[in-house]
Amino acid sequence: MTLPGLRALRRVLPNAEITLCVRPGAAGLFKDADFVDNLLIYDRRGVTSVIPQIREWRRRKFDLALLFQNAFEAALIPFFAGVPLRLGYATESRQALLTHPLAVPEWRDSKHEVFYYLYLVTALEQLLFGRSDICESEPDASLTLSEARRIEGTELLRSHGLTLQRSVVAICPGSINSRAKRWPAERFAALADRLIDDRREVLLIGSKDEMDVSEEVVSKMQGKPIVLTGKTTLEQVTSVLGVSDLVVTNDTGPAHIAAAFGKPTLVIFGPTNPLTTRPFSPEAEILRHPPECAPCMLRDCPIDHRCMTAITVDEVFERSHALLKRSSFTKTVRSVCDSVA
Repeated sequence: MTLPGLRALRRVLPNAEITLCVRPGAAGLFKDADFVDNLLIYDRRGVTSVIPQIREWRRRKFDLALLFQNAFEAALIPFFAGVPLRLGYATESRQALLTHPLAVPEWRDSKHEVFYYLYLVTALEQLLFGRSDICESEPDASLTLSEARRIEGTELLRSHGLTLQRSVVAICPGSINSRAKRWPAERFAALADRLIDDRREVLLIGSKDEMDVSEEVVSKMQGKPIVLTGKTTLEQVTSVLGVSDLVVTNDTGPAHIAAAFGKPTLVIFGPTNPLTTRPFSPEAEILRHPPECAPCMLRDCPIDHRCMTAITVDEVFERSHALLKRSSFTKTVRSVCDSVA
């Protein structure tokens, strides 16, 4: 959700050398990004990890730190590294660490999260040039996948037995930070079986922490999907999502990655608020039947999980089928246009 802000930053500072500071697991997302020049890895393994990071920031002699993160630590590093200009939100009592602290906008809970990050770049442009036209253009939350990464994703799927002669559907049945966001495993199992019966190639994705969910899905299935859960790095799963024909997922990371690549993405929403956190892409659709208690934002449902159980296998399959049909039509049109060109 920071992508539109990062792209806007490049437009504001076209000749700057932009370094993006990321955790190790997220580096693969930005491998092909055209809006940053360098990646600085912050491998946080404890409080003392801040010290070598501060040293590295000092060595690089940054002129500006634009802080998308709200955490106190995110402001502490550029402060002690002596970065002259430090702009970010005045959250977690870190005002004194910033040269230009911004109040959290009143509209934060009523607009999509991409605008929360874009507002920082807007403030920077106004600070530097006395004006800003960022809000006049449509936010761009897209990512590109290089041909090398596309080949990597294809070969990874082939190495696990996929023929790629049929449409590939990636399913993410887990979510790391909330059990309440998970559509029931038995319904994902039923969906996967129906997709296999519909002659689709199905794979399950997720992190090692979501392995138990994928195992539960497989145990309830009649067919046999390809299980990549816990077997890929974020960079690899990014390549896989980039070559998939459809992604069906809970409200979790892969939904945003797939949508950023322009892949048809179907997101099952329950306790979270799609107004602020849905994938910011015209290719992403959501399924949601909110009861009165939604969005509650709770990690565990204290009652009967009705926001998720209200969503049926039939409707998820029907929407999946429609998205695959539309995707197939789009690919055919592109192929014809390419051949004519």
